[in-house]
Amino acid sequence: MTDIIAIDGPAGSGKSTVAMLLAKKIGYAYIDTGAMYRAITLKALRETVDLNNEEKLSELFNSTELDIISNRTGDIAVMLDHKNVASLIRTPELTEKVAYIAKVAAIREKMKDIQRRIGARGESVFEGRDIGTAIFPDAKYKFYVDADFNERSRRRHKELIEKGISISLNDVSRDLEARDHNDMTRKIGPLKIADDAICIDTTNMTIDEAVDKIVGYIDH
Repeated sequence: MTDIIAIDGPAGSGKSTVAMLLAKKIGYAYIDTGAMYRAITLKALRETVDLNNEEKLSELFNSTELDIISNRTGDIAVMLDHKNVASLIRTPELTEKVAYIAKVAAIREKMKDIQRRIGARGESVFEGRDIGTAIFPDAKYKFYVDADFNERSRRRHKELIEKGISISLNDVSRDLEARDHNDMTRKIGPLKIADDAICIDTTNMTIDEAVDKIVGYIDH
């Protein structure tokens, strides 16, 4: 798909900000697929569904309306049952529960259909864990954005502190390590580098430098 740019990578690598700014710079829609899993997690917590019961989680998903609406100025709405929950899905409590949703094979398979339907709307930058490998394996441009683990921990810690969340760097590092393990070892849609992806190491880059580097590949 020539109108899809796939960006994958682990938490704290800078991929979300890079993808969002890239989309804005080239006039594409920005689609954060991780937000979709967060939205389902939010609903599961609200309805006190047992997160270890994959059958119940699948039933919950089947009765859910889910969409992402993004314009080319960077605004994004995460629509859960026709309500925008974008401001409600970034809490530490919810973050540590997302893995329960992300590992359910039935949910990932149906999520793939929803994401491809969103992609059919036109020019988009999709960001996630399995975009270039599972969702859009035929995307013209695929990037894997990464950074040194300590740098990713530092960035994530800084982000949480700036949001007013009191947490130690050690706790952030432990959480990040667990997230990496969950993302890379799940049976369906694990985080990995697509064979034809271009790797972007942002450890010593500013966000603008990372965006410009990707734009250079796209322009050429």
